[in-house]
Amino acid sequence: MMKPEEIRITVIVDNTPLSDFSSEHGFSLWIEAGGSTLLFDTGRSTAFAANLLKLEIELSHADMLVLSHGHYDHTGGVAQVLREVPAMKVCMHPGALTQRWSIREGVAKPTDMPNEGKEAIRALNPSQILNATAPMEILPGIRVTGPVPRVSEFEDPGGPFFLDTKGAVPDPIEDDLSLWIETTEGLVIIAGCCHSGLVNTINHIRAVSGEERIASVVGGLHLSSANEERLEKTVLALGKFPIGRIHTSHCTGNKATELFSHRLDCPVSATAAGLRFTP
Repeated sequence: MMKPEEIRITVIVDNTPLSDFSSEHGFSLWIEAGGSTLLFDTGRSTAFAANLLKLEIELSHADMLVLSHGHYDHTGGVAQVLREVPAMKVCMHPGALTQRWSIREGVAKPTDMPNEGKEAIRALNPSQILNATAPMEILPGIRVTGPVPRVSEFEDPGGPFFLDTKGAVPDPIEDDLSLWIETTEGLVIIAGCCHSGLVNTINHIRAVSGEERIASVVGGLHLSSANEERLEKTVLALGKFPIGRIHTSHCTGNKATELFSHRLDCPVSATAAGLRFTP
């Protein structure tokens, strides 16, 4: 089992950047853990490629691409990755290829993975794809959740998401997954958007892993549009977990980050594109 200091995370894409880096509404991490390296999500658009160059990251060094779910702001660079590294293994839930929309003020906007990315995945040899339909180990000491049971009554996917343009069929975003790394200090939990709900995700990982200690939580927590009731219930639930540190990203929102910082006993900080840190 690795020590937390053996883990190094580089933020390739985030909503805010460090100086000289590009940002966009999207998310991507480069995760080095023990002897393994993986790419977690691929951002939305041009920031992914630009920041890869600035960070001097070689995609060919990754053992695997993990897709947290099939939304465009996490899968925009999929085609580029598979062009540059045709033999790349991809871990994802099959539902990540689903056609989907968000509907606001009666206007349906596609939110799914760009077609170029979908075509690149469908063109892969089936042996390159790990279908994360259940919890599974993908690299030594690194596991993904598969679909997370939706148990808590106050958590939902976090937006007006649908599987049709009329808004008749809600999209539960079943393909949403997170990953965790087992360390001597507890679990390092990494989320892309956490559409399953942060509390649901933590409870699921603790139940599956048998480990109650949480060394850190990293990533997008999809609380930027959460109402006061959900935020309050979330912070109360988090306060009952033994969490060492929280690094918020992407869709978490400043309000949730500040609330966590003021109400939780653990250190809380926001990430940014270009940041390198040990969780």
